[in-house]
Amino acid sequence: MSDDDSGSPAAVLRSFVSRAVDADPADLAGRIEVVERGSGSEAVDAAGDAAATPAGRLAELVGEADSVVAVVPRFDADLARRLNASPAAGGDETDGESDQEFRASAPRAVRVAFTGSAADRLSGAAGSIVRRALVDRGVDAYRHEGESPVTVALVDDRAVVGLTDGDGVAALLWTDDPSVREWAAATCRRYLDAAERVTGA
Repeated sequence: MSDDDSGSPAAVLRSFVSRAVDADPADLAGRIEVVERGSGSEAVDAAGDAAATPAGRLAELVGEADSVVAVVPRFDADLARRLNASPAAGGDETDGESDQEFRASAPRAVRVAFTGSAADRLSGAAGSIVRRALVDRGVDAYRHEGESPVTVALVDDRAVVGLTDGDGVAALLWTDDPSVREWAAATCRRYLDAAERVTGA
């Protein structure tokens, strides 16, 4: 699937972000990077080259960060597995180093406002398991009653926006562009201010 296809997940995400920051898509194009899910486990970037999957790239960006603030509208099982297996999470890819050494490289501050179906996962019979898992990983979780069409995150000073469908993260956009960063920070603040913090209990 090519990003030139106006209905592709990458094109939809580019258009969404351009509208959100009131920018001409052509002007913004050179300042953002996008990867979308292709057929099978491959993904295609804006140039049509093979690239990491959107979930894989998101896990990589988060794993490299000192701080993460995010709005998450739905859980993605593939992304959760990648984060659990990453060295930052002290997963299986530790090559003999201690769990403590790997956890030291995880983001020191993680605040996530779960909304939509992701917020629903924090309650109910399985909710306590999900909440405990988040606490164990050092995530300050908040439950927001509304919806969000996309995942929005500020990963250190980088804005990250993800489009998720029934199969997981369909496309991921990331950028250091100041206008997108300001929009991402304001969006995260708005959702967190309207959310209720949850505990592991």
